[in-house]
Amino acid sequence: MTGESLRGRAPYMPIHKRPKLVLPGGAKVAVWTIVNVENWDPTGAMPRAVLSPPMGQPLLPDVPNWAWHEYGMRIGFWRFLDVLKARKLKATFALNGTATTIYRDACEAARDAGWEFMGHGFTQKPMHKVEDQRAAIADTIKAIKDFTGKPPRGWESPGLTETDETLDILAEQGIEYVADWVLDEQPLRLSTKTGTMYSVPYTVEVNDVVMSAVQQQPSDEIWRRGRDTFDRLLLDGATAPRVMAISIHPYLTGVPHRIKYLEMLYDYILGHKDVVMWTGAEILDWYKTQTK
Repeated sequence: MTGESLRGRAPYMPIHKRPKLVLPGGAKVAVWTIVNVENWDPTGAMPRAVLSPPMGQPLLPDVPNWAWHEYGMRIGFWRFLDVLKARKLKATFALNGTATTIYRDACEAARDAGWEFMGHGFTQKPMHKVEDQRAAIADTIKAIKDFTGKPPRGWESPGLTETDETLDILAEQGIEYVADWVLDEQPLRLSTKTGTMYSVPYTVEVNDVVMSAVQQQPSDEIWRRGRDTFDRLLLDGATAPRVMAISIHPYLTGVPHRIKYLEMLYDYILGHKDVVMWTGAEILDWYKTQTK
């Protein structure tokens, strides 16, 4: 992918030169939650690790790091479900297509809770390593449609990865918005070969993979960083509405020493009147009404 082809999909437009956007009720910030559910192949290298391999030599199968992720699906996911239900919040559920069979109970719970389903690859593998992207995207869309009765409108690539053709294939197969383009605080249009795609803002630094797995910050980082992010967006949103994403994974924020800080963040945000708590699709629909 060349720099020019990337820039051509999202021409530069500073926020103070854009048409005015208005959130319902004079809100200043729209917040959406992304709950990520992934299928990590037990026989392959793990996407993330909590334990370094002994003597620095990778070993397969990698039981402790695979089991670290699997814990999230057995325990952590259900904490998320309780936290969101208690606050009457609906998440956007970013799932691998294979999760509908491997983690069927979790998928059923998300569907029954009214969460929006969003494509997240067929298995947890960078798009650059997928042999046939078109087939993998089609299989993911089909798995979600078969499970929920309707195809997903949104897409978050594993690791937010895209090749030069990913966006075109997604548009060709009916996906309306992506979360991979972490370059703004408002939705925007992305050009493709088959028409318009939208980017819904994804706050990449309020993502527990970044905070907990990569940067290895203290357990309360999602509370501190999430609160500070929201406070600034609320201030800036008085001039131009902003979008904030909270992206969480069951094996990271769903653990006992972090979950209360997620609860604290939601309660803090919900204590403000100038905010709407939406899904990615709801943010997209709002943006389309503002830009006709």
